[in-house]
Amino acid sequence: MKHTTLFLLAFAALVTVGCDKQKSAIDSKKEATKDAIDNRKDEVNAAAKGLKKQTDINAKIDKAQIDANKEAAQAQLDADKKKADADAKAAKAKVDAENK
Repeated sequence: MKHTTLFLLAFAALVTVGCDKQKSAIDSKKEATKDAIDNRKDEVNAAAKGLKKQTDINAKIDKAQIDANKEAAQAQLDADKKKADADAKAAKAKVDAENK
């Protein structure tokens, strides 16, 4: 009976140690997976931050181009207006000259 009890205690100890090793391995794998996920999250956040910054820069460039195009269009329209005034003035002068 002593040998059986001793054998059962030894077997139980081995099973317990084996289970602890398996649980420890599972916990280690879980922690490694969590760390990898956290690292990936950090990479994604850093990439998103960089993309947001680049988008802000691109938006400023686009706004500057829009403003420049607006200024150029307004300058062209002002020039067209002055040309129309000059053409009208020249046409009036021609009519006055023909009528004299």
